[in-house]
Amino acid sequence: MAIRIVGVDLPQNKRGEVGLTYIYGIGRSSARKILSDAGIDYDTKVQDWSDEQAGKIREIIGDKFKVEGELRSEVQLNIKRLMDIGCYRGVRHRNGLPVRGQSTKNNARTRKGKKKTVANKKKATK
Repeated sequence: MAIRIVGVDLPQNKRGEVGLTYIYGIGRSSARKILSDAGIDYDTKVQDWSDEQAGKIREIIGDKFKVEGELRSEVQLNIKRLMDIGCYRGVRHRNGLPVRGQSTKNNARTRKGKKKTVANKKKATK
């Protein structure tokens, strides 16, 4: 039976510490903190958690962490705010360019998208 926490099915055969990172907003250090607060060993596989332990983890995540949809919407609102006030970072977001000072001459294809080749002007023949 899959353990479901905040709308995410955790992988059964992973260690608890790694399994919790499948939740958006929880990384390795947060996962370790959650497991230590719940009194569960990091190396215990997700499938070996009891219902009581899973409930304790759900409770800790609900109380102390902003995860999944709530966190995604907060991040989107922060980006929208930057765009609305027209600051440099907001303008870069709006134009789909790198926000954190990276060079765009040769790289930045992830942000800029697929290449848009511009054809040369043909020379007029006499």
